[in-house]
Parts: sequence; structure tokens; C-alpha cells
Amino acid sequence: MSTKVITGKVRFSYVNIFKSRAFQSGQDAKYSVCLLIPKDDKATVKKIRAAIDEAIQEGIASKWGGKKPGNLKLPLRDGDDERADEAPEYEGMFFLNANSTQKPGIVDKDLNEILDPDEVYSGSWGRASINFYPFNTNGNKGVGVGLNNIQKLKDDERLGAARASAETDFGDGYEDDEDDF
Repeated sequence: MSTKVITGKVRFSYVNIFKSRAFQSGQDAKYSVCLLIPKDDKATVKKIRAAIDEAIQEGIASKWGGKKPGNLKLPLRDGDDERADEAPEYEGMFFLNANSTQKPGIVDKDLNEILDPDEVYSGSWGRASINFYPFNTNGNKGVGVGLNNIQKLKDDERLGAARASAETDFGDGYEDDEDDF
């Protein structure tokens, strides 16, 4: 068994794959992405569950003193249960967060390297190479997800609060009356 999975087509959210960043001060800067996995992609879900089970077995052997902890944090979460109320793109999806301290390889469907950060964004679709591993950090025990590589397959509507253009914000016909100063 392996803890590495190449997903089927997933939607990318919270894309942070071109530049590493720390989410809190004192944390290591990481590259990260949230993968939205359609629930009807049974093959990918099955591969992910098998890899999580394998990582749990590794954790029992190497991290958790020979037994499975009761409060184990698992990475695959149900979008309908946890996020669909605030973010409709999570409906009908499982999701997981993958990250790495190393920059992932990023390619298009023809395997050409993507260098433009605007090319892969929250809302675009693709595949991901990820691996699952056990952790035991500061009393938290669970299975984490490492990000290896990203392949962008297609564009879609951007997710999240898309920023208005400067032309939209300032196109109200405002005229500066120099005499006021």
C-alpha cells in the first residue's frame, strides 16, 4: 500500500502554491491548497480513504505508541456538513487541505510548467499529487496531507471575494475641485 494519491478532477480553493506563506506568526511558511473533491468521484475518494488508513497504520507503528488514538484528526471532511451553508461550492464535495514547505510542481494539461500565478486560482479545476502521513504534534494526533504537485485542467468561475477593478471603484464621474484644498 502507498500513502500517495493522484486525484481525479478536483476544484482548487484557497490556492497558495506559487509563494509560501505563514498563516500565523512563528509558523513555517508553506505552500497550500484546499482540494474540493466531488462526492461522485468514487475512485478518488476510495484511493484517499485507503491512503488515510495506511497512514493510520504507520502512525500506530511509529507515532502513537502502538494504538490508534480516540481523538484522531482526519483530513477528509464533508463539505455538505461543514461548509455548504457559507460556501455553496462545497455542496456535494468532500474537501481536504494539503500543504508543503517545498514548492509544488505546477503544470498544465500538456505537462508544460505554469509560471503565471494568475493561471491557477481558487475555482480552477485540475488534479493533485498528494501524500498522507501520521503526525503527533503538541498533543494533536492525526493524519496530515502533503502537497506534491498540481496539474491544472480547466478554468471556472473564481471562488471567494473577487476584488472589484480600479475602473469600477473609481468610475463614478468624481471631479476634483482643486479650490477645496
